Amino acid sequence: MANDLNVVALVGRLTRESELRYSNGGMAICRFSIAVNRRKRTADNRWEDEANFFDCTMFGKSAESVNQYLEKGRQVSIVGELRQSRWEQDGQSRSRVEIAVNSLQLLSSPGSPEGRVENRRSEQQPMTRNQGSYGARPAADPMPAMDIGGPEQFDDDQIPF
Repeated sequence: MANDLNVVALVGRLTRESELRYSNGGMAICRFSIAVNRRKRTADNRWEDEANFFDCTMFGKSAESVNQYLEKGRQVSIVGELRQSRWEQDGQSRSRVEIAVNSLQLLSSPGSPEGRVENRRSEQQPMTRNQGSYGARPAADPMPAMDIGGPEQFDDDQIPF
């Protein structure tokens, strides 16, 4: 149905180094995982953080460009959509849901104190596909903001899952 909505926006920290692979057709696929804390009330009426973990995937040249910056502990902001993969393994139906990332912004360096943003981008708009090369930034800027298009730029036959 054309009126459905599938949008995910999260801010969290990478739980491991990113993994860059290439499909048989040569398309870059970058996979990483982020942890996002949520506050919840305990039975004794105290607040505590509970970590939620999400697997993420980026595609194409943007995946190659951003891969070098995705280190464990770095805080990122992502916008994307949920994708479900289904397959059979040993006669059992299996499935997996992950976030296909359309836009990624680096917010801090690994190990930075929570809430401290190393490079504020409130006045800048993210780079889009129509504005030039992916990840273009001033030489003094240590962390790029990237709007990387997303998986809709590829045919389903090109994506290996």
